[in-house]
Amino acid sequence: MALWFSLIILLLYAAPSNAQQNPVTAIDIALEPDATMLRHAQADNARLLKNFPKGFALDDTHHPHVTMLQQFVRTADLDKVYVALDKVFASEKPLGWKLKAFKYYYIPSPPIGLAGIVVEPTEDLLRLQQKIIDAVTPFTEKTGTPAAFMSTEDGKDIQGFLIEYVANFVTIAAGKKFNPHVTTGVGTEVFLKEMLAEPFEAFTFSPASASVYQLGSYGTARKELRALVLTP
Repeated sequence: MALWFSLIILLLYAAPSNAQQNPVTAIDIALEPDATMLRHAQADNARLLKNFPKGFALDDTHHPHVTMLQQFVRTADLDKVYVALDKVFASEKPLGWKLKAFKYYYIPSPPIGLAGIVVEPTEDLLRLQQKIIDAVTPFTEKTGTPAAFMSTEDGKDIQGFLIEYVANFVTIAAGKKFNPHVTTGVGTEVFLKEMLAEPFEAFTFSPASASVYQLGSYGTARKELRALVLTP
């Protein structure tokens, strides 16, 4: 009995993670904000959950973040991706940046929408994004399936538009089209339009850390794959 138990434990610990089980992994390379942004994001998330309880709460598996790049990468090359990104961040010092949050926005998916707080693009952010794209491109795949994402419903919770978005991120959401933001939750379009009509008091915040995440439903940062090294 003791031998069988030991073998089971060994197999459990040796089992690959969800990201390692699939040949392609959907990743999000993200800057994580300081306490100032976290307070605003959590407050908005609470409002959105009251409006749409079927949305998601910002918690340990839904990390508030500013996406720099989303891509499908070869799972076997993840370690190479981390090394390449550490080199990029060694050449930048985002911990000292002052970023400005200045309005709300949402991505419609009637009758609901994915809401967020928009961050003013800066030369620093654009430069960092391009360096990240250049570093990760050798390891990317053109597209993926729901299996590339972290899912709690065998891929049924992974939206079709999300797969298309990740596959085309560099074309539709980078460079001049970059819209840095912190996603805050899901709400009905009626409620989100009301939020957008409210006065928004701009505030500043700074990045506090950076990580590579496996993406989940609605493009959330569901599973941390690697914390990146940032220098002051």
